[in-house]
Amino acid sequence: RVIIPMVQHIGAPCSPMVKKGDTVKVGQVIGYSEAYVSSPVHASVSGTVTRVEPMLFASGKPVMSVEIETDGIQDIHESVVPPVIETKDDFLKAIRNSGLVGLGGAGFPTHVKLNPPKDKKIDFLVINAAECEPYITSDYREMMENPDGVIKGIQLVLDKLDIPNAVIGIEDNKPKAIKLLTEKTVADKRISVQSLRSRYPQGAEKMLIYATTGRKVPPGGKLPADVGCIVLNVNTASFIAEYLKTGMPLVSRRITVDGPIVKDPKNVLVPIGTSLKDVFDFCGGFTSNPFKILMGGPM
Repeated sequence: RVIIPMVQHIGAPCSPMVKKGDTVKVGQVIGYSEAYVSSPVHASVSGTVTRVEPMLFASGKPVMSVEIETDGIQDIHESVVPPVIETKDDFLKAIRNSGLVGLGGAGFPTHVKLNPPKDKKIDFLVINAAECEPYITSDYREMMENPDGVIKGIQLVLDKLDIPNAVIGIEDNKPKAIKLLTEKTVADKRISVQSLRSRYPQGAEKMLIYATTGRKVPPGGKLPADVGCIVLNVNTASFIAEYLKTGMPLVSRRITVDGPIVKDPKNVLVPIGTSLKDVFDFCGGFTSNPFKILMGGPM
C-alpha cells in the first residue's frame, strides 16, 4: 500500500479527487487545487482506494491523505500522454500538470518558479548539482546514469523561457560527474559546468548563486529572480525532459538509503507514498535497532 498526502508541496493543499472504493491507475490525478501556488498530486501505483482521511505524518500534524492498496499491476492511466508544447504558456501549463515540485527538497511548485514576474529579466539558469549533504548520492547517480536527460531538461528550459545562459554547479568531490557533464555540454555554448568547493551548505540557493555567478541575493525577502537567476535541482531538470517525452507525472523519487546499520545501502527509486518500513525492508533491513532515522540528510 501507499499513503499519499494531499500536501506534496509548498502552497495550497490539494482536495482529494477520489473516494474509498475507487480503482486508480498510475499517473491519475488524485488531488487537485485551483490555487496558483499549488501542484496536483498523482497516484504512484494502481489499485483500490481504501481510505481518504486525515492521517498523521512526520510533521506531527494530521494531513488529508489517500491510501491505495496496490494490485501489483501498475496499469498506467489513459491521461498519461506526452503534452503538446507550442508556446511558453503551454510549457508552463504542462509543468504544472506534471505535479513537479523542487526535487532538491524544498518542494516549491516548479511552474511558479519558472514564471517569475514580467519585470524580472532572467539571464541565468543555475542547476543545483552540489549535493552537499554527506551520504546522499541521488543527484550524483542521476548525473552519472542520465546525463543526456539532465542536459535535455536544461535545454528545454533555456529554449522555452528564452534564457541565454545555464551553469551546472557540482561539488569537487564528484570529479566523474564534472568530467561527464563537461563533455556532454561541449556542443551547447549556453551551458557551462562549474566545480565548487565541497562544503556545507554549498547547495543552499543563495550560496549556490554566489558561487556560480558571483551575484548576491540581498536579504529582506529577495528571491533569485531579483538577481536574474532561476535555480533548479538537477533531478528537477531531468524530470522535465522525461515528462515532455512520456507524459508520466511525478509519481516516484530516487532516494539514498544509507547508514551504518542499513544492511544493504543503496539508491532506490521509490513510488511516492511508500512507507519507510517498506523502503528499509527492500534494503535488507537493519543489522541492529536504529537509534534515529534522519530524513533529508544528517546535516
